[in-house]
Amino acid sequence: MAQWLEVAIRSISFLTILFIITKIIGKRQIAQLSFFEYIAGITIGSIVAEASLARERSIMDALIAIGVWGIIPMLADYIAMKSKTARSVIEGHSTVFIKDGKVLEENLKKEKYTIDELLSLLRKKDIFSLSDVEYAVLEQDGNLNALLKKDKRPLTRSDLQMPSVNEKEPYTVIMDGHLLVDSLEKSGKTKEWLDQELAAAGVTIENVFIGQINSYGELYIDLFDDRLQAPAPQERPLLLANLKKLAADMEIFALATDCEKTKKMYEKNAADIQRVIQQATPYLSN
Repeated sequence: MAQWLEVAIRSISFLTILFIITKIIGKRQIAQLSFFEYIAGITIGSIVAEASLARERSIMDALIAIGVWGIIPMLADYIAMKSKTARSVIEGHSTVFIKDGKVLEENLKKEKYTIDELLSLLRKKDIFSLSDVEYAVLEQDGNLNALLKKDKRPLTRSDLQMPSVNEKEPYTVIMDGHLLVDSLEKSGKTKEWLDQELAAAGVTIENVFIGQINSYGELYIDLFDDRLQAPAPQERPLLLANLKKLAADMEIFALATDCEKTKKMYEKNAADIQRVIQQATPYLSN
């Protein structure tokens, strides 16, 4: 067998084995790997590189070595799941860097972090002032999580006493000009509805790069031709505008009549519609 062909066969074989081991271990990113997974990955890579080029090395020896080093992280993960003590040893502990707004210098030294590195990690979280931080912890994977002080946190709907808006996942129903039938069925929409929406936008499926149905049941489309702008859905803003117009009409009718009974009816209806508008605005406004 030609030397180049043997090297190619060995490389492809080991690459396939590595792919299988990677799928078994999971989809963790490099920063999320445990110590055993990191060391095992480096070692397996070295074994594969040498075994691919060293023709005098037995393929079986290389497979055994890869198997042993592939089992190590899986065994470590299994032990970590079964024992909290082992998990602490294998994966380590999180370390508090800031508590009650005070930087814990001893913990920084323990983890061999400088204040410059701490500030850099905070900036990655869009935090540029230490005085804004109430609590910060370095996780086992090296990521820093920070909690801002109460008066520095962004306003939420609950802070403004506004009703929460529960959104469902969007469904991608068109991709690269092709209809995704399964996704369309999961969205609860029909092909006829989709055709009507596309016709109203003046496009065909073949013109659409990607199309999604959002949690409100509206169709968003992005076209292949970036010079063309697909119209944004207007059903919700139009409904909100009609409700406001109806409330205004009721108030006008109340002012226009001399009958007290009719006036009260219009005023009551106007107040009811205003309450509906207040409750529906978070859902109907873009």
